[in-house]
Amino acid sequence: MADRLTEYRRRRDARRTPEPVPAKAPEPGQGDVFVIQQHHARRLHWDLRLERDGVLVSWAVPRGLPRDPARNHLAVHTEDHPMEYADFHGEIPAGEYGAGRMTIYDKGTYTTEKWRDNEVIVVLHGQQASGRYVLFQTRGKDWMIHRMDGPPPGWSPMPERVEPMQPTGATKLPPDDDAWGFELWWPGERAIAYIEGGQLRLDAEGYPKLRGLGEALAPTECVLDGVVVGFDAAGRVRPPDPDNHHYLAVDLLWLDGVPTVELPYERRRELLAGLAVAGPYWQTPPYFAGGGEFALAASADQGAPGILAKRLDSPYLSGRRTRRWLRVRG
Repeated sequence: MADRLTEYRRRRDARRTPEPVPAKAPEPGQGDVFVIQQHHARRLHWDLRLERDGVLVSWAVPRGLPRDPARNHLAVHTEDHPMEYADFHGEIPAGEYGAGRMTIYDKGTYTTEKWRDNEVIVVLHGQQASGRYVLFQTRGKDWMIHRMDGPPPGWSPMPERVEPMQPTGATKLPPDDDAWGFELWWPGERAIAYIEGGQLRLDAEGYPKLRGLGEALAPTECVLDGVVVGFDAAGRVRPPDPDNHHYLAVDLLWLDGVPTVELPYERRRELLAGLAVAGPYWQTPPYFAGGGEFALAASADQGAPGILAKRLDSPYLSGRRTRRWLRVRG
């Protein structure tokens, strides 16, 4: 029998990569292990590997496994990997094949319903990935992966478009201070961010430095409400431009298949904080639960024109302007 790891070894130098490179040919087995690895290589993708005859048969899936049965994702068939790779995570050095960070997204077992040269049907039993999937060849190494059963319980597809909720102008702070959250009023371009499969779709154009936001949050998929702003050398806010722009995420509208717009503003901000949106060109600025006067003073220090007051119990009313959100000038 031919050594199914010949191509795998040809692409790797065991002296330079931390990946397992076994010297012996694999022994045939009847295992049922699967692993999905998140691979931050030249382009982010997920590697799906299924144990078969002593090796891990592998596909690179650029957008991850689909949870929506209405959508198919590309899956590129790659070389077989050794069984030891099911536990591999780490940094593949620059200059080596597949250079970049590898982490284990999910690992479990699977059952086989069909295995042919051009079609594979399996049921995955994992913590993050579960369900019945078919992989089918379209041309050469290009395959597609399709979810055959319904979406996970409670899951809903990402909205195609969300119209931003709008504040109402006000001349003074609300009297019941403790019932409100206060944010700085950031002068910039309002933009909804749709993050799915490690990729960003932004309701604004001309901001190339934000492209990495989707990969930075992967595998999380979410819809964010935010503002694109610029900062001067002193850290004061200014209008954004193609060379100076940052995305400030201030609300969370959908998270991993679950809409959050009906949740109170206070809870949405808690969930947003849990995403840790923090990077060279994106962040989540703080808000103040109560303390409107303090927020107004902070806005002046930042060069912002004022603050936004948002009721802590307010849902997100897409496309509407109400007095649950107030815009107060400093």
